[in-house]
Amino acid sequence: MIRFNNDYNHGAHLNILEALVRTNDTQFSGYGTDEWCDKAEKMILDLCQCPQGKVYFFPGATQVNLVTIAAFLSSCDSVVCASTGHINGHECASIENTGHKILALPQKDGKITAAQIEQEVRSYYDAGEPEWLTRPSMVYISFTTEYGTLYSKAELTAISEVCRKYGMALFVDGARLAYGLAAPDNDLTLPDLAQLTDAFYLGGTKCGAFFGEALVLTHPEAVRRFKAHMKQSGAVLAKGWLLGLQFYTLLRDGLYFKLAARADAFALRIREAFRQKGIPEYVVSPTNQQFVVLTPEQAEKLAQKYVFEKEGNLEDGRLVVRFCTSWSTEEGEVEALVADIADA
Repeated sequence: MIRFNNDYNHGAHLNILEALVRTNDTQFSGYGTDEWCDKAEKMILDLCQCPQGKVYFFPGATQVNLVTIAAFLSSCDSVVCASTGHINGHECASIENTGHKILALPQKDGKITAAQIEQEVRSYYDAGEPEWLTRPSMVYISFTTEYGTLYSKAELTAISEVCRKYGMALFVDGARLAYGLAAPDNDLTLPDLAQLTDAFYLGGTKCGAFFGEALVLTHPEAVRRFKAHMKQSGAVLAKGWLLGLQFYTLLRDGLYFKLAARADAFALRIREAFRQKGIPEYVVSPTNQQFVVLTPEQAEKLAQKYVFEKEGNLEDGRLVVRFCTSWSTEEGEVEALVADIADA
């Protein structure tokens, strides 16, 4: 079976394995206070053109989302996101387990707009900030979204302006950030993210690392004792150098973005194969996640050889499915799928 079900179904890139072997017999300080975390942090802040920022390394993305949102919000605050947002639909509402309400807005292709956000916020302030409602104090979006779509620079700028207007934090989930930045349709850069947001992260788990995410706080003074929040939530890895070393290895020669661009290119070849076959897209995605609508017969035939995600059923009985390429996808795997799509 060939897996196109997600972008974390392999271990890590060979360069990371080699780096781990080279450093395996070396002793390092723990809890992220080592030289590799320092080097990776400097590299990330340089790439972001954000010298005032601070980078924190997490084992996983759910931990980043949980800790960051909880650290920014007071006990009576809530977070705004798309109904399809990862914090709302994939993390068992972990942030709500800390007592913070999610205000989920209707989405279009996985995205929400600045106008939607402002309408939600205005309903709170126009009601006189009633004590029985939580105050919307953060906007959470994903780049890429759950449907593989992208926010443009103009869209993110508009959302950022609404957040600044109402004193809200803007947090970008970057678990698939590399695939978004590398997409041919993208017009956002790391410096743009550093300028427009309060926090965002570079995902490693889904882009070449064994595990790990690198959170950038663009104005770290906004959250007091952030690492204490991490510690309290069990999100500080004792062998922290394993995180720093992985990100340093991925970013040093641009490997991180090369791997993502390759995965995006493979996904677009798969998208074109579906189009040539006349199979409709559920959402038009320019990144490594492709969502298409298959008949049960087509899905059954492809499932004999490929593993892919089944997202849901349409009223006419057809299936919405996801094919996902990754940093580890091989060209031969893509060619085989393209050929089989033509015969589906």
